[in-house]
Amino acid sequence: MNTLDWLKKLIAFDTTSRNSNLSLIETLANTLNDYKINPILIHDDKGLKANLLASIPDRLGRLEGGLILSGHTDVVPVDGQTWGSDPFQATIKDQKVYGRGACDMKGFIAVVMNLIPQLQALNLKFPVHFAFSYDEEIGCLGAPSLIERMTKLNYKPKACIVGEPTSMQPVIGHKGIQCYRCQIHGVAAHSSLTPEGCNAIEHAASFISYLRKMAHQFQSQGNRDESYDVPYTTVSTNLIQGGNAYNTIPSLCEFVFEIRNLVIDNPAQLHQQIIDFIDSELLPTLRKEQLNTNVILETLAEAPGLDTHPSEPIVHAAQSICRNEKK
Repeated sequence: MNTLDWLKKLIAFDTTSRNSNLSLIETLANTLNDYKINPILIHDDKGLKANLLASIPDRLGRLEGGLILSGHTDVVPVDGQTWGSDPFQATIKDQKVYGRGACDMKGFIAVVMNLIPQLQALNLKFPVHFAFSYDEEIGCLGAPSLIERMTKLNYKPKACIVGEPTSMQPVIGHKGIQCYRCQIHGVAAHSSLTPEGCNAIEHAASFISYLRKMAHQFQSQGNRDESYDVPYTTVSTNLIQGGNAYNTIPSLCEFVFEIRNLVIDNPAQLHQQIIDFIDSELLPTLRKEQLNTNVILETLAEAPGLDTHPSEPIVHAAQSICRNEKK
């Protein structure tokens, strides 16, 4: 099979993040076994999804150090989109391949799988590791267990290439992400008896207003990195739900917000800043109205930022291949 054959095969798996990716992972694992490479599968808690880790040792049989070629196996949904072809069947038109995940990022996995025989034939000076994860599109949920396994195996890789679609421009930095769900628990009451209730929506609005002030502060006074299209840390509230009737004081409001931070802006400190606001301002205000109230903050997803120094050997190697560089 060549790269195009692999790409057609991989696109045919509907690995939208809500679905299992096991059929795709098992196909990769079977091929690796055929090449006498022993893959390691790291399953999620429900056993419905898995990461894959595999390695080609160096010429002395060593696995420590080396290069990781990494990619995610899940894709974003096609719901509500108008496609001119089946998104899960590769369609070739004008020398382009159309299909969900063709670029992001089954194309890279196809390239890697096609290269295995060539890599095995080389007299490798360092090992090459393959790390394919699940649920990257919804918060890099598979990556932590994949990293944990590599740590236990003492691989200590020296460099990693993540084959995201970047128009062949080496990317040496990206922002971190922290995604939170907040539930404001108030007290329901008839809207004619407002003092007897505690309006969860209004207090959620207070929290959201605080987050918006954080965002404005980052924009006007925060650290900047002009390499990014948006050169500062951002905060945004993107989902909200609350209330069940126009004449009822809502007892619950739930909203989701995210932070996209520059590496220089410590995510732990940002998290603590939010906790401090909840503990010192929001919660006391709620309980001044009604004691039986609460604020629950849940981390839905988090991933660290990346800021590779331009002088790193992996950057020079990528530049020499791609003749370009961009964050």
